[in-house]
Amino acid sequence: MIGGTGLIGSKVVTRLGEHGHEAVAAAPNTGVNTLTGEGLPEVLDGANVVVDVSNSPSFADEQAMEFFTTATTNLLKCSAKAGVGHHVALSVVGTDRLQDSGYFRAKAAQERLIRESGRPYSIVHATQFFEFVKTIVGFSTVEGKVRLPSALIQPMAADDVAAGVGRTAAGEPVNGIREIGGPEQFGLDELIRKGLAAKGDRREVVTDDYAPYFGVRISERTLLPGSDAQLGEVTFDKWLAQQ
Repeated sequence: MIGGTGLIGSKVVTRLGEHGHEAVAAAPNTGVNTLTGEGLPEVLDGANVVVDVSNSPSFADEQAMEFFTTATTNLLKCSAKAGVGHHVALSVVGTDRLQDSGYFRAKAAQERLIRESGRPYSIVHATQFFEFVKTIVGFSTVEGKVRLPSALIQPMAADDVAAGVGRTAAGEPVNGIREIGGPEQFGLDELIRKGLAAKGDRREVVTDDYAPYFGVRISERTLLPGSDAQLGEVTFDKWLAQQ
């Protein structure tokens, strides 16, 4: 499990273990570094599946591209040598529609490397996590006000993301994309307004359909999964009550 000590990775490791699979958490703090290749041959030795839920430490264009292309190239190379039979990677719903963003161009490059590798693979496209609300607020705040479009979003809990990734890892390669999402749709502005209110944050959320999301102008359905997406169970209200 590449990125196995992070938010999603640690949950996937736990879920796979509960279902009788041996899952090994791999990350720089466990001696595995996909950027340098350190520890990869050892951790992949004997593995049937490699799951990559790692993320770039920087959202800057060049740094994100360097991370995803270098790490994925190293991982694919070592996986092929080890004879790993299934490469699973976590990506984002709408990646192909968000190409004005350098970060999402980097995610698209990662996906392209996986598709063109000739290895059996599954790419899981997840909608945004509830846990990302704070980050959305951060990059959308201008002069003390949170400016966001009313475009639709179908966010999901990290637990449901982990469940979707775990199911995919335990199954056969789809050699394509599997989409997962939350059980409810919100306007992006509505979601953030609700999240701030639950935390007692009095910042004003201004609905501005020209405001960018992650630096990109989006349309009403840019962030939504398709009708065949597998949907999680945790609602936003339930998640908020658990925090």
